Amino acid sequence: MTARGSDKDYPDSYYAATRGEPVELSTMDGDTACDGCVVGGGYTGLSAALHLAEQGYDVVLLEARRVGWGASGRNGGQLGGAHVVLQPDLADTYGEDRARALWRIAEDGKQLVKDLIARHEIACDYVAGHMGCAVTAGDLAHFEEHAAFVAKHYDYPHYRIYDRNDTEAIAGTARYAGALFDPTAGHLHPLNLALGLAGAARAAGARLYEMTPAESVDAGAPARVRTAGGTVTAAFVLLGCNGYLGGLAPEIAGTILPADNYQLATAVLPAALAGGLLTNDACLWDTHLQVYYYRFSRDRRLIFGGGLGFPGREPADMKAVVRRHMLKIFPQLADAPIDYAWGGTFCNTFDQLPHFGRLSDTVFYAHGYSGHGVALATLGGQLMAEVVAGTAERFDVLAGLPHRRFPGGPALRTPILAAGMAYVWLMDRLRG
Repeated sequence: MTARGSDKDYPDSYYAATRGEPVELSTMDGDTACDGCVVGGGYTGLSAALHLAEQGYDVVLLEARRVGWGASGRNGGQLGGAHVVLQPDLADTYGEDRARALWRIAEDGKQLVKDLIARHEIACDYVAGHMGCAVTAGDLAHFEEHAAFVAKHYDYPHYRIYDRNDTEAIAGTARYAGALFDPTAGHLHPLNLALGLAGAARAAGARLYEMTPAESVDAGAPARVRTAGGTVTAAFVLLGCNGYLGGLAPEIAGTILPADNYQLATAVLPAALAGGLLTNDACLWDTHLQVYYYRFSRDRRLIFGGGLGFPGREPADMKAVVRRHMLKIFPQLADAPIDYAWGGTFCNTFDQLPHFGRLSDTVFYAHGYSGHGVALATLGGQLMAEVVAGTAERFDVLAGLPHRRFPGGPALRTPILAAGMAYVWLMDRLRG
């Protein structure tokens, strides 16, 4: 199956085919009022709705399609710690104190997801183990520097460094110079996590609506969110749209760059073949600039991500596109059938850190997770809920960072993305 998915259903991904019980939700029709209106039914919005409802707030969530329809239901399922930018570099750029606070934010996000899974008994196949693979010796040295830095400064002794031989024995490929392993992170079924959060939010009293796109936001006091079927009047509005923000908040649209990424799922691999791959059951990712990432599903399919594209312009033969990337790492899978392939939109920022902020005293946003959304988007929802409840300390760690705009803003997204993709391709070729 190869599809992006209609507005009214999920894409034909492995995740959609193996999702748990659907959360049956209606479309909003008519006007309503609430304490907090959440726009977006991915991890950010669902987490915000859940945490607000658990504190007794009257919450309305508006999702344009289905909960978890976007990146939250299509991603690689990797629950990692840290940020895209590693700690020594964060300390050099932002100073020791802010780097420490950013580390704490990343760790909080990782732990929050694990806590929510346990507390709400979300059946999303969580497995511990998360491993970054170094394409070059220089990348491995950077991993070593990061591990030593956090062990010394943050009392984080959990990382393990693997050399080339150990990495090959674990991963089943000779492509890497070594690896950084984190046993406190892991991987999961992303759509089932989203559906579990939706079920928990609704059980806590949140009112969730699907197929109800927000058409405009009035950032006054009170704030108003208009849809085709009515208006939500709220004391606060929380935007959790990420790569699907569109024109809802033009003043911040120029600070994010949505892009598409593609994945496949093989058929169930024979035991003799699967037994030589990913022998520690971790999820793996690597330091190619376009990042390859992969893991086993519960039924021992390889789920592999690779390839970049323009939002809304999926390849004609997505299976073939992603398969070419997979065979660069695992040529032994040349005869493995591909059962599913799918694409989805993720959201980058210029500085590769999430962007949190305020559009007014009543409207907050969190987005731009740059590939680290399982942990950071879930935390983003909690932090926006904290702001509503009067505690902004953690939110302001990220809101206080400079949010650089991409040159030209949304009008030049396509040429900027094209130039970036060409650069990534060239550098990955040069780096081997």
